Order: sequence, then structure tokens, then C-alpha cells
Amino acid sequence: MRRQLAVILTVLLTVSAIGPAVAGAGAAAQESHPQCEYPLTMTDATGEDVTIEDEPESVVTLYPGDAQLAYSIGAEDTVVGMPVGQYTESLDAGDRTDISGDDGATPVAEEIIGLNPDVVLAANVALYNEDLLEQLEDAGITVVVLDTATSLEDVRENVRVTGQVTGECDGAEATIRWMDERLEIYEDALENESAPLAYYDGGENGNTHGTETFQHEVMTTAGLTNLAAEEGQTGWVRLNSEVVVDANPEWIVYPDRTESPPSAGALEGTTAVSEGNVVAVDDNAMSQPGPNVVYAIETIVEEVHPDVYDDIEGDLEDVDEEYGDDGNESDDGSESDEDDESAIPGFGATAALVALLAAAGVVARRR
Repeated sequence: MRRQLAVILTVLLTVSAIGPAVAGAGAAAQESHPQCEYPLTMTDATGEDVTIEDEPESVVTLYPGDAQLAYSIGAEDTVVGMPVGQYTESLDAGDRTDISGDDGATPVAEEIIGLNPDVVLAANVALYNEDLLEQLEDAGITVVVLDTATSLEDVRENVRVTGQVTGECDGAEATIRWMDERLEIYEDALENESAPLAYYDGGENGNTHGTETFQHEVMTTAGLTNLAAEEGQTGWVRLNSEVVVDANPEWIVYPDRTESPPSAGALEGTTAVSEGNVVAVDDNAMSQPGPNVVYAIETIVEEVHPDVYDDIEGDLEDVDEEYGDDGNESDDGSESDEDDESAIPGFGATAALVALLAAAGVVARRR
């Protein structure tokens, strides 16, 4: 989606990668194994205390990524409303109410209020839709706004807090164990491997990520050296193509919403482009702080370190069989009926931009 205004891009990337400088919902769940005990009071990303009086029986997930989190921990039975569309198409929405607009991402207050849910789970981008939050507050609806994630540990906290909000603490902890076991397999297998220099090509204007983003950790965990971080960049930034060409990355990673690296034409002088060393990763997995980050890592490892991947593929399958693809431990040790991505689709950068622009009242052109 081509941005009309550079500032909109900057705001969006700040929301998805850095977040507001306030105490987040993760601060209420620092213990290793939080219990779902109610009444529950936590400080969410608004900086205000939020109290959930009783275990929720009905939950609305405000954005696609929130639905992803709820489904990934086994809380889908409590979800009565969610965005239904291309960003949640791999979830079984069933007869749940579509609370989004025509774009499948922007929440509609009237739909949510009509459901009168016990609690609304909201991604951090909700902070840029103050009118919506005010309408829900005026209707007496409890809203918990998740903190942003700047690391894989923050991703774990998003999962953990979602468990507390939905009453699925055990499912959240099982999902975290599933993530951790997969991450340990990647890290152990790559310990003595070289880490080639790589550039994340996020699209127009040179969008890429430096340190203090979970995307940076995705790349380094997958056995790459992040070019933007090597250039001293922090958060999401726009990196001039000349800087990238001079650094000469061996690999380019890019979101699969495009058929090829968006900036390939400007990076023809690099080893990555000349040798065809490019990796397309699931856009939702790479842009949203949920359990699906493990699959983005797996995709990169498979392409960049194929021999390593051949050695660990069976181990990864064993973990999935133990927990089920959605991260919840299987009673019979068998694999879940759903495929990997059906449990955890995420909320990609495109959807986040749609939601942000709708909240800000700005019309943008498609990427």
C-alpha cells in the first residue's frame, strides 16, 4: 500500500514495532505462571488499571491479530465477535459476528456494543482510535489494550496476557512452551553456523527494521545478521538503497504480499539479488507479535540453512505432535487437524495500516 503521507508510515511502524512509552499489560503478568483468578486487575497499554470482575464468557477480539492470539491458546470458544475477512480467513469464524468494516480490519463500534461482551481484547493500534475506545467505555464495556512487542520475550507476554484476559492461562502457557521448544531447536542447531548478512525489504521507501524490534530477533534467531542493525538502526526505519548496496547483503528477506523483493530493482548490485538469494516470509507472521513468529523463523532457516533444516525438521514435527500445531498440548500426542497457519494467521502490516488510516481519517492508496 503506497502511503500518502510519510508520517502515517512512521506512526504505523512505531505502533507495530516500538509502541507507546507507557506501562503495558505485560507488566501485570511478570510471574512465570500467572493464574486466571478473578477479579483480575492489570495495567494495560493505556496506562490505566483495568479490572475484569469474573472469568469472561464472551470476548470480542478487536483486530485480526487479537483473534490470532485467542485462537492460538484455545480461547476461541469464548470469542463472540472478531474481524472476518482475508486477514482471518484461516480461522474458523463460524457464526461469530464480524465486527469489522468492509476492509476486514477496521472495528465498528455499533457491532461490538451490540454483542455486549464481557471484555474486548485490543491490539496496540487501538490507541490511535480514541473515538472507538471512548464509545466502548461509554457503553460500559471493559477493554484491555495489549502492549507492543519489541522482542520475542514481549511476544510471549502478549500470549500470556491474552490467557489472563480470556481465562485460558493454561493454554497460554502451553503455547509459550511450544514456542520455546521450537526456538531452542533453532538456536541449538545454528549455534556454530555462519550468519550471513541479510536485508529485510519491507517495501516502498526502504522500510526495514533494526534492533529493539521482534522482527530483528526473528532474523537473528534464524541465523542471519540484520543489515539495519549493523548500520546502527533502531526500530523501523527507511534505509537508503545506496546504503544497502554498499553493505552488499548475501540475502534479502521480504513479506510474501509481493511476488518478489519490492526493492530488487534498486538492489541489483548486491550478492543477494545477483545470486537469487531471496526469502519470502508470511507477512502476518513477520509483522505481528504472536506465536506464528516461529514459522517465519522456520521459513528463513529452511532457505538460508537447508542442511540444518534437514537435520531439525523431524524435531520440529515432534514438538508439533506433542503440543498440536496451535501450541496446546495434545491429549493423545497426535497432531492437530488444522495445519500450521490455520491456528495462527496474524494481523499483517497491510491490515494494520488500513485500521490506522481509518482511525486517523486518512485515505491511502494500496501498496
